[in-house]
Amino acid sequence: MERVMERVIEVRGIKKAFGDHEVLRGVDFAANKGEVTCIIGSSGSGKSTLANLVARFWDVDSGQVLVGGVDVREMGQDELMGSLSLVFQDSHLFRESVAENIRRGRPGATDDEVVEAAKAAQADAFINGLPHGYATVIGSEGVHLSGGEQQRIAIARSIISDAPIVVLDEATAFSDPENEHLIQKAFERLMAGKTVIMVAHRLSTVVGADKIVVLDGGRKVEEGTHQELLAASGTYAKMWRQYT
Repeated sequence: MERVMERVIEVRGIKKAFGDHEVLRGVDFAANKGEVTCIIGSSGSGKSTLANLVARFWDVDSGQVLVGGVDVREMGQDELMGSLSLVFQDSHLFRESVAENIRRGRPGATDDEVVEAAKAAQADAFINGLPHGYATVIGSEGVHLSGGEQQRIAIARSIISDAPIVVLDEATAFSDPENEHLIQKAFERLMAGKTVIMVAHRLSTVVGADKIVVLDGGRKVEEGTHQELLAASGTYAKMWRQYT
């Protein structure tokens, strides 16, 4: 008998428009417990909008986003954020110490736990090179972090929160090759054992995903594994040929 996977996140017929522009048009999919679900598509296909709707930065115009079977609109903000770790392209850091930025993932975390999270996020080395190490205030005079360094601090914050669901915008476009390699290692640590929804910008990162959801023009046009989608010879297979 086929094992039935526990559906952690369900997206049911969601639609979202900004003004007269309909960005998502009736998208459905489910993310199963412990699996990696990748969202791909061309620029403007609705990938990042979808991630923002799951995190409830915006609300759907129609349809539902459910976490653990509950509509996110019926969940308290603390409850929802306690279930999700978010790492988006624009990683927001606060004008406070590096340690306090990481500790926002779990207030009350010890200094040792903050350092362990930073090490897991491949951030400990550059943090120790800052003028005051973990006590360095982000944004203070003379402190300039690259996009990749900021993102690794955001990943450390998500690692220390240890939320069961990770919503990840796999953004390495602003990173140099060394930072990109370190960010990918940090992503691997963050995703280990979690239910992951990842907006993917590079097809090389989706090959091993449990499920790939392909968007085109705001609609879901395909869903399956890498091999299944290649065999279907549809949109994904065309994208893969162009990529390779």
